[in-house]
Amino acid sequence: MSTEDVPVIAIDGPSASGKGTVAQRVAEKLDFHYLDSGALYRLVALIAIRSRVNLANEMRLANIARDLNIKFLGQEIRLENENVTDLIRAEICGTTASKIAAYPQVRNALLDRQRAFCLYPGLVADGRDMCSVVFPNATFKIFLTASIESRVQRRYKQLIEKGINVRISDILRNILDRDACDMDRSVSPLLRDAGSGLLDTTLLTVTEVIDEVIKRYTEISTKNI
Repeated sequence: MSTEDVPVIAIDGPSASGKGTVAQRVAEKLDFHYLDSGALYRLVALIAIRSRVNLANEMRLANIARDLNIKFLGQEIRLENENVTDLIRAEICGTTASKIAAYPQVRNALLDRQRAFCLYPGLVADGRDMCSVVFPNATFKIFLTASIESRVQRRYKQLIEKGINVRISDILRNILDRDACDMDRSVSPLLRDAGSGLLDTTLLTVTEVIDEVIKRYTEISTKNI
């Protein structure tokens, strides 16, 4: 089976819309591979922060992206054999990743790496340009959204459960800043692809969102047989 025949579920959406959790759980239920594209940008951000790289140096950041020595082992992410799963979820990594993601050279450096996740029996990929750029011919595309209040509460809960002490006001500011950065960038901005279905997760449980995504995917994949 060529990569063109591998079924792909592409999920886009803004920060804290639930796409990461949903994508991972959908992949588990379907026994598909999973791509957390945001983790790649967060890894570049982590290295840049540690190395004190000037965030205006696009070429240096692109080289970091191109040379990433990483492994995804289930839910664990390793950088140079160091477990950085929790480290890259820090707000500073998210904010820095959003700035780095605006650079065309960085996005190009990670494009082939992202597409390499497309393996049999299938792939669930989440991010901000999975539907429009990385997997434009995906079998099924969906854009998850939620109210800003719901997104802030979800991020707050995630961080508190990890033992990270944060303020609601700081999370709100960070999410709004990330939204603005992601939507306003000139290359691969955050947007709903024309071929993507819309799903508002504000009033839905994680289980309800997962079930709805699988239901819609099954309906489309059945029609294509």
